[in-house]
Amino acid sequence: MENWKNSARAFWASMLPPTFWLVAFFIIPLSIIWLYSFSTKTGIIETTLDWNLEHYARALEPVYLGIFWKSIWMAAATTAICLVVAFPVAIAIVFAKPTMRMWLLLLVILPFWTNLLIRTYALIAVLRTNGFINNGLDWLVTHADWLLSFVGLGNNMLIGPYQPMALLYNNTAVIFGLVYVHLPFMVLPLYAALDRLDRTYLEASLDLGAGHFRTFFLIVVPLALPGIASGVIITFIPAMGSYLTPDLLGGTDSYMIANVIASQFKQANNWPFGAALSFLLMYATFFALALRAVLMRKEGRGDRR
Repeated sequence: MENWKNSARAFWASMLPPTFWLVAFFIIPLSIIWLYSFSTKTGIIETTLDWNLEHYARALEPVYLGIFWKSIWMAAATTAICLVVAFPVAIAIVFAKPTMRMWLLLLVILPFWTNLLIRTYALIAVLRTNGFINNGLDWLVTHADWLLSFVGLGNNMLIGPYQPMALLYNNTAVIFGLVYVHLPFMVLPLYAALDRLDRTYLEASLDLGAGHFRTFFLIVVPLALPGIASGVIITFIPAMGSYLTPDLLGGTDSYMIANVIASQFKQANNWPFGAALSFLLMYATFFALALRAVLMRKEGRGDRR
């Protein structure tokens, strides 16, 4: 009986469906958009492929470069905050009891079960002027008299009426929303890296007199670098290309590059320029992935030495 692993029929039966799906729904549409980036708009909906670089040159104008840099620093701030918040969360999950660990991982994955649009509107309900945060602070200020009486101040200290904070439609709200959306993408790779950590290194470090902070920075962080690199990549790239979060939570000065791309395809109806912006963002993504691959290869060569 022929081994199914060596059967050409089995090979093609398993390879053709995913290959067809990849080519038909990813490579061909992406190639069409790539061709649009070298085209010229000749009418309202007409374009001509003339292999020009006009739209790429336009994308490098200061106004668009400013939006690119703004998208980069907002994505970088999001990634840094996610890393700081996710590290203790991942450590807590790793050192939790096995039964509790499953529930904690479920809580991390749970947001993926809800649509992003619903989660963003829920965040709007929290941050808006009459949202949960402002209403909660308003209640605390309004009912602060009993606390003043408790500490003996009575009515000698007056607290003015609470002025709601502007928590929505600014850059801070966008970064908060991006952290809220992308935090699980940082927790999971950190957990995977820390779960493989040999705990005898931690015990040896503590036994030799190193404190917890020193052990963390000299032992845990270096051993978790692959997870950190993976978490940074899969957090930074989606955050930089985020469209819905800045569109719903940001103001007029909070547009990121994905919002500009969407406006070129929709409102401006300038598909060639939108395609050029899209591929500049994709080129940056490929560069980040290539840089990570090179660093991981160098790290692998260093380990073999």
